[in-house]
Amino acid sequence: MNFQDTHPADIAEQLSLVDVRERNIAFIMLNGEEKVEVFSYLDINTQKEIIKSLGDRDLSEVLNNIKPDDRTLLFENFPDDLIKRSINLLNEEEKEIALSLIGYPIDCIARLMTPNYVQAKSDWTVKQVFTHIKKFGKKAETLNYIYIVDKHNKLIDDLRIGQLLMADHEDTMLKLMDENFISITTTTPIETALDIFEKYDRAALPITTEKGVLVGIVTADDILNKMKERDTEDIQKFGGVEGLDLSYTKTSLVELVRKRAGWLIILFIGEMFTASAMGYFDAEIEKAVVLALFVPLIISSGGNSGSQAASLIIRAMALGELKLKDWWYVMRKEILSGFFLGLILGTIGFLRIFIWQQTGLYDYGIYWIWVALSVSISLIFIVLWGSLSGSLIPFLLRRAGLDPATASAPFVATLVDVTGLIIYFSVAAMFLSDKIL
Repeated sequence: MNFQDTHPADIAEQLSLVDVRERNIAFIMLNGEEKVEVFSYLDINTQKEIIKSLGDRDLSEVLNNIKPDDRTLLFENFPDDLIKRSINLLNEEEKEIALSLIGYPIDCIARLMTPNYVQAKSDWTVKQVFTHIKKFGKKAETLNYIYIVDKHNKLIDDLRIGQLLMADHEDTMLKLMDENFISITTTTPIETALDIFEKYDRAALPITTEKGVLVGIVTADDILNKMKERDTEDIQKFGGVEGLDLSYTKTSLVELVRKRAGWLIILFIGEMFTASAMGYFDAEIEKAVVLALFVPLIISSGGNSGSQAASLIIRAMALGELKLKDWWYVMRKEILSGFFLGLILGTIGFLRIFIWQQTGLYDYGIYWIWVALSVSISLIFIVLWGSLSGSLIPFLLRRAGLDPATASAPFVATLVDVTGLIIYFSVAAMFLSDKIL
């Protein structure tokens, strides 16, 4: 395969399209620098397969030169024997970095950080900093910011490279500093760090210990990858599927069935209660078969309103717009919106029965107006209940320490289906008692 003048991302894409043997040979044929660049663009499973095919010399070359944060992510997916082999192939400096990063909890921001950045002392001049950058900047993950530390390596400020470019060469860092900076501690959960990145819109943020010692930085590209993973998992959960460990195209049929079966079984059992609810009102349905005509309309309206509310609340929670303490605000808002939405659908339902009755499209009997009222009033209460359920279930899950995204649309819809039938037939019994019931 000829990859001359081809971007590493395009080479990685082409390698992913060929069979394993040809891909491994083509990768080995790349020169040292290309190997490292192309490797970083491959997905995690392809990386693992290639590493298993490499000899110690080629593997050492790759592992010693890829970004420390990418290498940490790779090690997370390795079996113990492969981690041991890989660690032993690192030079002393990279081995120390790798062991340090692996030692942090899997869900903390330190697992994403890289120790490759440019730092300077407060008494350095701009000229000295630029000399330092030319000497050590090639390995830096980003040069957007220069991090200023004291003699104990404690972070005291960060300066944009643009500030240095606009300053006089003899200006010291102390003159340019305002000591107003944002940093993240090493043990901060990744979820919290994502919110910090979104809030401050930074290309990179420094990572410090609890005592303020600078130990690394995390860049926006690593955060974007994590945000993509988080949002993908939330969307899958909200659709009633366990989060997939791999992409859809790389997930095996057996794994796909396993991930989907759990929720489907739970939802199926839940829908059984719908049949039970209808069985409970069997006598009413026998006396007024016309009521059964509107069951799909009734339960779908409640389920749809519940799914809408759950979608809005879960997304607002993910963006940090809503906290646990906001449940009362949401409840009041959903009571009003649910009522008005139910009123709109109830009015449409009433008009539908009225028009069909008056035009002769269907005869609902002499008590048609009471049937219409039963349907329209039921819709008001069911849509209101669906909106309340969909909006408050995520709060209950968050309060219980669970992921609100598990308040999936199918789950909310199933819950509202069962309760909606009870509401519908109870309202119908009230309006049609001593008439057709």
